[in-house]
Amino acid sequence: MSELKFKPVFLFIDTDKHASPFDILMTIDLIPDVVVLKYENVTPEDVEKIVYDALFPRGPKGVKYTKIFVNGRELETVNAIVEKIKKCMFPPFELSVIVDPRGSYTTASAAVVKTLEVLQKLGLGTIEGKNVTVLAGTGPVGVAATWLYAAEKAAKVTVTSRDLAKAQRVASRVNEELKIDVVKPFQAKTSEDVGKAIEDADIVLATGAPGVKLLPLEILKTYGKKVRVVADCNAVPPYGIEGLEPKWDGKEVIPGVYGVGALAIGTLKNKIEAELIKKALQEPKGIFDFRAAYEIGKAMLTAK
Repeated sequence: MSELKFKPVFLFIDTDKHASPFDILMTIDLIPDVVVLKYENVTPEDVEKIVYDALFPRGPKGVKYTKIFVNGRELETVNAIVEKIKKCMFPPFELSVIVDPRGSYTTASAAVVKTLEVLQKLGLGTIEGKNVTVLAGTGPVGVAATWLYAAEKAAKVTVTSRDLAKAQRVASRVNEELKIDVVKPFQAKTSEDVGKAIEDADIVLATGAPGVKLLPLEILKTYGKKVRVVADCNAVPPYGIEGLEPKWDGKEVIPGVYGVGALAIGTLKNKIEAELIKKALQEPKGIFDFRAAYEIGKAMLTAK
């Protein structure tokens, strides 16, 4: 009997009612012979059964061809599922796990890389030592971006929210994980509050909901005297940063302030996700989340 030839299999574990076709289609296009299995409405209690049944049937040789892609809108549930998956694995039964809840981690990574790229083009160095404000930063994109800016040794990262408690939770979580004290919560209910939140910022990233204007142009002109780079993840009008068009990629929004729009971020996000999927396919084990995505994005920037 000839030795088995293992096909790559991707298990899409989704907390939502319907698994995202975006990530499934991207995986199919990247890996023509891939087999896709999807699990929807998954809770942390469901994970053990799914993962054990995925680990064992192909044996120690075959398990490295099995991959998991964790998805869903509820970040806390996604995180709980990832922790359960980690606990299920042990040598030699380990596999690669991609974590990108509704594209938020690859989006955050792309947004931070794009702001770094503009800084470098302006001759302003790196993120280290800069002040950053993440507007509406309590969602998955904002949390991941805040973590990345803080990890890049930003002098201060201000996270805004209409609900101060939410901003405090993000700041505490990131500070605790990185063993630092640079992330600061800020309650921003009005445009003037947003203005005060960006007064000391070199970089402003808007990560709010689609169709919600967070930073009016007049507020940017009045309060953003130190701001040099702005970026917006919202491609649905009205945009998160007024006057910043989605397709702009380093164009001046106002004199001395250079902007990156959502489509420019999205183009890089797709490239990063494609490379993340390829990397997970090549590696026999590991967690591939926003940290891995950011390293891929930075490598792309260096390659330029």
